[in-house]
Amino acid sequence: MAVADGTPSAGSTFRKVRRKTVKKTGKFLIRGVSNFIYHQSPIGNQPVFDKGIFPWLADLEAGWRDMRDELDEVLEDRDKLPAFHDLSPDQKRISLGRNWKTFGFYVFGDRYEPNCRRAPRTAALLETVPNLRNAWFSILAPGYHIPAHRGPTNGIVRIHLGLKIPRDRENCWMRVGNEIVHWSEGDSVVFDDFYDHEVQNNTNEERVVLFFDVDRPLRPVGRMLSRALIGTFKRTAYIKEAKSNLAQWDRR
Repeated sequence: MAVADGTPSAGSTFRKVRRKTVKKTGKFLIRGVSNFIYHQSPIGNQPVFDKGIFPWLADLEAGWRDMRDELDEVLEDRDKLPAFHDLSPDQKRISLGRNWKTFGFYVFGDRYEPNCRRAPRTAALLETVPNLRNAWFSILAPGYHIPAHRGPTNGIVRIHLGLKIPRDRENCWMRVGNEIVHWSEGDSVVFDDFYDHEVQNNTNEERVVLFFDVDRPLRPVGRMLSRALIGTFKRTAYIKEAKSNLAQWDRR
């Protein structure tokens, strides 16, 4: 809150400084244990994985047309959907204007019931995903570029299931580390978002994927450490604010 002359209050300034400090410290700690987590991972540490590491993906992909039908209904109100940074202000650097919109189902393990009720078949399919952390429709506008960035932890693996992909798919791509991938409708891309990655939709059509995170397969010690870190992460303002903003946006 600002004082009468528009100057930020002492409390507001303190919270901003605290947020930056917590964020910086958290990144330092997580990156400090990232090599240990990689050594605890039986799936290796490459940027992009063979989707066969998760056999249950086949059942999820089999339901992609049901998800697409519900997505089409959601997109009828696309102008009302929140941009990524509306929910997570920390993403303002990579989410500009109204170019990257979301429709969330899960935020760090917590199910968001209003959206699950709007897309019940998608929600039912997500319930079958083991160790699910986050899930949402990720809607990228034509011509938009998501700048290079890294995820907060290598304790999770990210998956994109193609639902609405531009016909000119060669000009709609993602770079993860030194690998380039393209999406296909009904097919999954499995990758480690702890690697530097960026997305380019250089077409005149929007791109939509079901974007979701699951726990990385780890040996027992690595699994305990990763879950402890993620549990701590859930208690930070970074996550609490995203959940609060999602509920507020829905009410509006």
